[in-house]
Amino acid sequence: MADWLRRTDWPDNGDVAVPAPPGPAEMEARLAALRAAMAARGLDVLVVYGDREHAANIRWATGFDPRFEEALLILRPDDAVLVAGNECLPYTAIAPLVQAGRMRVRHCPSLSLVSQPRAGDRLDSLFAAEVPAGSRIGTAGWKYFLPGELADPDHALEIPAVIADLLRAIGREVVNATAILMDPGCGLRSTVAIDDIPRLEFANRMAAAALTRMVFAFREGMTDFACVEAARLGGLPLGCHVTFATGAMAGQGLSGPTGQVLRRGSPISFNICHWGANICRAGWLAAGPGDLPPAARDYLDAFAGPYMRAMSVWCSMMRPGVAGGAVAAAMKAALPDAVFGVTLNPGHLIGDDEWISSPVFAGSDLPLRPGMAMQCDVIPSHPDYGSTRMEDGYVILDAPGRAALAARHPDTWRRCRARQDFMRATVGLDVPDDLLPLADTCGVVAPFLLSPRDLIVLR
Repeated sequence: MADWLRRTDWPDNGDVAVPAPPGPAEMEARLAALRAAMAARGLDVLVVYGDREHAANIRWATGFDPRFEEALLILRPDDAVLVAGNECLPYTAIAPLVQAGRMRVRHCPSLSLVSQPRAGDRLDSLFAAEVPAGSRIGTAGWKYFLPGELADPDHALEIPAVIADLLRAIGREVVNATAILMDPGCGLRSTVAIDDIPRLEFANRMAAAALTRMVFAFREGMTDFACVEAARLGGLPLGCHVTFATGAMAGQGLSGPTGQVLRRGSPISFNICHWGANICRAGWLAAGPGDLPPAARDYLDAFAGPYMRAMSVWCSMMRPGVAGGAVAAAMKAALPDAVFGVTLNPGHLIGDDEWISSPVFAGSDLPLRPGMAMQCDVIPSHPDYGSTRMEDGYVILDAPGRAALAARHPDTWRRCRARQDFMRATVGLDVPDDLLPLADTCGVVAPFLLSPRDLIVLR
């Protein structure tokens, strides 16, 4: 135990100021990039779909996210129309280009909830007015498909059938264009701008602070509901449900609180996820290895410690130009399947949606690029050892990008540097200059969560 653990306080680099939202100029630049991508694919019209669960693409393109309802952005080379239902119609004013009078708004009550008033544009007449007949139309929802999944992935639309059918009746061809936004190699959302980084940092700070409050409140006999109450969530929109899995739900990692009671010697995992940030940890409700079941008492030597060494390798490879396949291969070698059982991609892109896509998969020749917001999301699982986790958010930036961040957002730059120093000097992780940690929890792994100041370090 002494070889792996060091007693230390969790870092606290201070509050993060509320960042400025994107303004009209930034949103115009995003639409210009979308139009260029449309032209490259030979599209006359792009229809971006959003709903409460799938709001990331439409919010990136407009600054507006649908609440309760569905919404559409109809984008042409010379026009942009935001279409909303009853309850979202006033909320469209949050969109910078709507505020500036440079994006039109139309009301379509069919996007509203059932039984609400239907006085307004019909969906079919709206499309007839806004989508020229015979257009080649692209749609973007939240997912695209690869050739190995379907016989005709280009024409497989994941948006609601009523919208797909109406567009097919108008256009000469309707294709799935979601990759324009989400493809890890060329999607517009696969990298972030310098001014996006303080926004991601703010979300990571909020989620990490809440998770830290929750961990330090853990006591035997508490319910999982009381634990989440102790987190004092700050109010940012959630990117996924708060998870809390222990007791009878320990094997259900996506479970939320159900009334389970914290018992010494039980495995546990939990997360808090806001738009742009997901902070997740897993370990044991224990003060040390003596509290674990006999089969798990070598947890540090056999599982959590080697995992931490692998995370050092992961960090070291988060540099521009490294192929995603090389990262995947290194993680496979460091975390053998027979012990660690990692099944998903060891790292992925994150945005308002917790998982955009990933350049990290077996055989991937996609390079990591400056501006990629990477989630350190390597999820091991073992029947005896349970799990462990060091899941936080990072941004990869080359030297010019770091200089730009330091000049434009010096406080964010200072905190990222302080987090790098902690990860290197205290924890012993191999963190390159190119990898900027966005949360104060980066590098913090407490395997025994009834002794949360005992952190795993690499000596």
